[in-house]
Amino acid sequence: MAEEVILLDFWPSLFGMRARIALREKGVEFDTREEDMSNKSPLLLTMNPVHKQIPVLIHNGKPVCESLIMIYPASRTLWRSKGEAQEAAKKEYIDCLKGLAGELGDKAYFGGERFRYLDVSLIPFYCFFYALETSANFSIVEECPKVVAWAKQCMQRESVAKSLPDQGKLYDFLLVVKKKLQAQ
Repeated sequence: MAEEVILLDFWPSLFGMRARIALREKGVEFDTREEDMSNKSPLLLTMNPVHKQIPVLIHNGKPVCESLIMIYPASRTLWRSKGEAQEAAKKEYIDCLKGLAGELGDKAYFGGERFRYLDVSLIPFYCFFYALETSANFSIVEECPKVVAWAKQCMQRESVAKSLPDQGKLYDFLLVVKKKLQAQ
């Protein structure tokens, strides 16, 4: 019996990016079904009836709805705020990245010389760097060059490069979201 693996996803989702990277790292072939989060499909509602969120991995008809939960509250505030609130969020975000740089040290990856779980968990944040830098007028490479070097090394992995969206495309998407939030 052939294995059927479907990933219900939404391209800018950090959690979806992690799932795509992990599946590709393991060599699992899967079909991605892009969800419209404002008009959720019957399949998503059936497979994740409680939370009705993505990603959902469906393996031979059985859903797996849990995902690593990472919270970077500063990044949300950073691109949506101005003035003192943005400066405080920028400082918090940079401090967090500097903490990661300290943990990374001189290693190629957080797992040492091998790309592992923590790398998969953190690399999706890289695709937001351009949007955050542009929105808050700062340079992550100047503040945290080790983190950027690590991210660029991760981007050389096929699984990562195929899973993360273009930073410019993500920035454009966030501008649309920001505009909608301001209109509410």
